[in-house]
Amino acid sequence: MRDKFLSWGLVLVMVTWVVALLIRAHYWIPILLTAIYALGVYNAYQTKHAILRNFPVLGYFRYFFESISPEMQQYFIERETDGKPFPRNQRSAVYRRAKNLGDTVAFGTQLEINHRKYEGIKHSIYAKSPSEELPRVWVGGAQCTQPYHASLLNISAMSFGSLSDRAQLSLNRGAKKGNFYHNTGEGGISPYHLEGGDLCWQIGTGYFGCRDDEGKFNAELFAKYSNLPNVKMIEIKLSQGAKPGHGGVLPGVKNTPEIAKIRHVTPGMTIISPPSHSAFSDAAGLLRFVQELRELSGGKPVGFKLCIGDTKEFEDVCVQMNVLKIYPDFITVDGAEGGTGAAPPEFSDGVGMPLEPALIFVNRTLKNYNLRNKLRVIASGKVLTSLDILRAVAMGADMCNNARGFMFSLGCIQALRCNSNNCPTGVATQDKMLIKGLDVTDKAERVYHFHKNTLHTCNELIAAAGRSSYEEVDATMFMRGDEFDHLSDHYFPDILGNVKHKSGF
Repeated sequence: MRDKFLSWGLVLVMVTWVVALLIRAHYWIPILLTAIYALGVYNAYQTKHAILRNFPVLGYFRYFFESISPEMQQYFIERETDGKPFPRNQRSAVYRRAKNLGDTVAFGTQLEINHRKYEGIKHSIYAKSPSEELPRVWVGGAQCTQPYHASLLNISAMSFGSLSDRAQLSLNRGAKKGNFYHNTGEGGISPYHLEGGDLCWQIGTGYFGCRDDEGKFNAELFAKYSNLPNVKMIEIKLSQGAKPGHGGVLPGVKNTPEIAKIRHVTPGMTIISPPSHSAFSDAAGLLRFVQELRELSGGKPVGFKLCIGDTKEFEDVCVQMNVLKIYPDFITVDGAEGGTGAAPPEFSDGVGMPLEPALIFVNRTLKNYNLRNKLRVIASGKVLTSLDILRAVAMGADMCNNARGFMFSLGCIQALRCNSNNCPTGVATQDKMLIKGLDVTDKAERVYHFHKNTLHTCNELIAAAGRSSYEEVDATMFMRGDEFDHLSDHYFPDILGNVKHKSGF
C-alpha cells in the first residue's frame, strides 16, 4: 500500500497541478492534495507508527475510530444492562436522582433474574412506612473528644488535581446543603474544599498539604489545617482499592502551579506518591501515628483506609490495638473494584480483595479481638445504588463512601478519560476550556439531590423488608440466585430418566 501511495499519489498530484494551471482556477485542490501527499511521504518513512508507515493516509482513520470507540460503544452498541464499570441503567438512575426527576422505570426488569448471580431483598408482607429522616451515624470512640455525626452516605476520596476546581466546589456545596462529608482525597485541602461542607481530610503517603521539603510528615502544618472547623474527620490512607500497594498518580499535565502549591511539589511533573508511609513501618507505628494525629487535631476522629491484601497484616493491627490500647475511630475498607483516575491495569484488575469478602473478614476479625464496638467500619468501593449501600451494611459496614456516583451527579459520562486531562464534562480535568462547561450552582444541587434521593430509596427498601431501622439490616434480609437456580428441579419430574429407560439406553 505504501509503494502504491507514493507512486500513484505523485501522479495524481502532478496531474491535478497540470489541470489547475491549464484552466487557471481551483488552485486549492492541488494545494490540498500536495499537503496530504507530503504528509503521506513523511509517514511512509517515519519509524514510530507501523500502521501509518504502511498506510500513510488511511492509517489515520484507525486512530480516529479508536479515539471515539468509547462513545460509539455507549451510544450505539451498549444495552441498558451493559457498560463497565457501571451499566447504563445504573448511570441513568443516578442522573435522574441528581436532577430530582422520577427514577421509576417502565415495563419491568431487564436483568436476568433466573440466574445464580441474581441478588435481591426479601420483602415482607407486613411492610412498613419508610422514614423521611435520613440515616446518620456517630463516629468517635472513647479516645475521641470531638465525635462527628456523619451521614450514612458520603463523598469518597477524590483529590483536587484528579478533579477540577469547579467539580470540587460543586461537591463541597452539595455536601454543605445535604449535611454530609466530603473526603478531600490525598491531594490536600484546597480553597475549593472550604465552601462550608464538612470535610474528611485524607492523609496519603505523600503527606500533601502537611509535608516538609523532603516529603516527610510535618506535624506543624497538619495541626494548622486539621484544626479548621470544616475538618470533622482525618483518614490515613494506607492503600486504595483500585491500586493497592501502588502510590497515587497525578499526571504531569494535571499538575498545575496552583495544585503544586497546595501539595508542596514542583508543577508540571507527574507525581507518584510513595507506596507506603515514611512516618511508620509497622502496626504499632500506625496506631501511634493515629494517636498523634488525634492529639494534633484536638481530639477529632482519626481512622485509616485500606484495601485488604495480606490478612495477617490486618490481624497484626488488631493485636496491637489491644496491646497499646490505641483504637482508631473508624476503618475504611476499600474494595478492589474501587475507582481511580489513573492506575496500571494490572493493579486495577488483579490486586486486592473485593469489598464484600473484605467487609466480612474485617468484621469477623474485629469481633474476634473484641474490637468491633470500639470503632466504625466504612465501606468504599463501587457502592453506588441504594441496594449496594444496604448490602454493605448487611456485610458489617456502619457507613458508606462513594466517589463515582457523585461524579455521575456532576455530569460524568463514564468517558474513561480521567487520566488524560481530556474529560469532556469538565469533571476530571484541569483544562480551563473544558472546565467552563461545568456550572457550579446547578451541579451542587444535583450532588445534594443524588445523596438525598439515594438515601430515601434506602429507607424505602428497609421498610419494604419490614425492618424499622438500619440496626436490623443483616445478611438474612438478602437472597441470591444460587439459592434457587435449581429450585424447579424439585417440582418437575425427571422425564429424561423415563426416556432413557424406554429407549434402552
